[in-house]
Amino acid sequence: LLYPMPCSLAQPVTPELLVSPSSQDGDLGSECPEDRGNWTGRLDFLLSCIGYCVGLGNVWRFPYRAYTNGGGAFLVPYFIMLAICGIPIFFMELSLGQFSSLGPLAVWKISPLFKGVGMGTILIVSLVAIYYNMIIAYVLFYLFASLTSDLPWQHCGNWWNTDLCLDHHVIKAGNITFPVNITNTVSPSEEYWSRYVLHIQGSSGIGDPGRIRWNLCLCLLLSWTIVYLCILKGVKSSGKVVYFTATFPYLILVMLLIRGVTLEGAWKGIRFYLTPQFDHLLSSKVWIEAALQIFYSLGVGFGGLLTFASYNTFHQNIYRDTFIVTLGNAITSILAGFAIFSVLGYMSQELGVPVNQVAKAGPGLAFVVYPQAMTMLPLSPFWSFLFFFMLLTLGLDSQFAFMETIVTAVTDEFPYYLRPKKASFSAVICIALFLMGLILTTEGGMYWLVLLDDYSAGFGLMVVVITTCLVVTRVYGIKRFCRDIHMMLGFKPGPYFRACWMVLSPATMMALLVYNIVKYQPSEYGSYRFPAWAEVLGILMGVLSCLMIPIGMVVAVLQEEGTLWERVQQASRPAMDWGPSLEENRTGLYVASLPGSQSPKPLMVHMRKYGGITSYENTAIEVDREMEEEEESMM
Repeated sequence: LLYPMPCSLAQPVTPELLVSPSSQDGDLGSECPEDRGNWTGRLDFLLSCIGYCVGLGNVWRFPYRAYTNGGGAFLVPYFIMLAICGIPIFFMELSLGQFSSLGPLAVWKISPLFKGVGMGTILIVSLVAIYYNMIIAYVLFYLFASLTSDLPWQHCGNWWNTDLCLDHHVIKAGNITFPVNITNTVSPSEEYWSRYVLHIQGSSGIGDPGRIRWNLCLCLLLSWTIVYLCILKGVKSSGKVVYFTATFPYLILVMLLIRGVTLEGAWKGIRFYLTPQFDHLLSSKVWIEAALQIFYSLGVGFGGLLTFASYNTFHQNIYRDTFIVTLGNAITSILAGFAIFSVLGYMSQELGVPVNQVAKAGPGLAFVVYPQAMTMLPLSPFWSFLFFFMLLTLGLDSQFAFMETIVTAVTDEFPYYLRPKKASFSAVICIALFLMGLILTTEGGMYWLVLLDDYSAGFGLMVVVITTCLVVTRVYGIKRFCRDIHMMLGFKPGPYFRACWMVLSPATMMALLVYNIVKYQPSEYGSYRFPAWAEVLGILMGVLSCLMIPIGMVVAVLQEEGTLWERVQQASRPAMDWGPSLEENRTGLYVASLPGSQSPKPLMVHMRKYGGITSYENTAIEVDREMEEEEESMM
């Protein structure tokens, strides 16, 4: 049998009756867009997903969430939430991307009425990419500062230090003869972060950004340059970079863990981290916190998983990959907790204070507490460099995914114009996001970063995920979706996935959304409270991504014909060219128009009649038979 050749290699021979008038003139092959491309290695996709999911949150959010929500007991709701909403939604995103080979915007051919969901996703990812790269810029700043024999945040007495600065080295050396009250003092590392790196004393608040910190600006420029060079050729280049950036952090994490557990007082911190407090499980807050950790750690809803899967071959075993990535991500978070709290235990013993007084989350852990702990170790610059290099590689993987998501989404919408110029388009996006992020490099930039962090991917992201889940299972249909997966993988998802997709996952996400709204708290940074106008601006960021959904609906309805209800029905059905991208993977209802035809109307002729049987021939025949039986029962 002769397989149909790609349109870039041969002009298809088409029966005269099946050619639309618009395709009879000119070269049919010239109508084909440039090839989208695929992963070039077997492990490219898997390592990219691991690098995307295992990010900064595993190091600076999970350990803190665990110890504040019941210690070891937190693992119970954590793994339950992983099973209920983490794994199922992860698998759903991968399935959508791999089946269609389309990005987060074009994938809504599945139901054009909801294309606004994709628009909301791109808006969220763009906002996150702006501030996430600023965090990478901070990491680069500390990485360069570690290239010295004496860490600059090790002692007081620098121009940025105040009278409140207290050097623990001086106390330990016994050079102070009078009693010291450390409650009203500040560590050298904290003043280095706030008064030197951020120079936040130059700003009175979010409305007064102050001057640009040129050293931070250069670090931000460097971080965007690194990101651009790594995504220059799309997944062909980023897929190779992740072989290093996704694996090397584990080597450093193990080194930090071994060093941490050998320190005096380390077990004090680990005991504090893991001692189970089962009474916490009766609190709804703990279960919500577990679901939030799963939700953000796996990166569902951001479009990165869907984008990466869209570059897979049609029969890639994403079922296996789902469990490898999700369970690997959970184990990494737990492992990071040991590495962090072993050092915090040593630090609390050195300072003579309880562990809970030194434990922090977020930037406070990465740029204040852990750097201070590093100064207490022999060869402190070496360990500091390793720690920040680990954060750099963890952050870059996630940033690659954000950028690839944006670029892929737009180029899939305009493949004829942008796909041949993908490198140039990527440069334009990087430059635009760099310029928008310049406000984060000012003296008041941290206030803007906190605002973006709190609101850009808050309730808006949850609305996107809930809508996606409901559209796929109820509008598109759970039977049809499972049949698509059957066509790809050779088996249908079991009752576990069906139950989660239909009920458990959307219900859990809805509970998260309601909890976030009911327990809403205004943003703050330290003792600074954000003004009302900043809160309104933050809420508008979240609302805008939600508004993309009704805006997309209006546009889709206006493009149809008939009464309002007829238009809604037509717009909610899959587009005529929805389905696998390659002809040899299209069977039954997915037999599309021949390459070069301008009409997307499916041919009522089975593809195998003209050749091109899939490698999963038996599965394809079985799926076709199911489709025919279902059509007959509906007539």
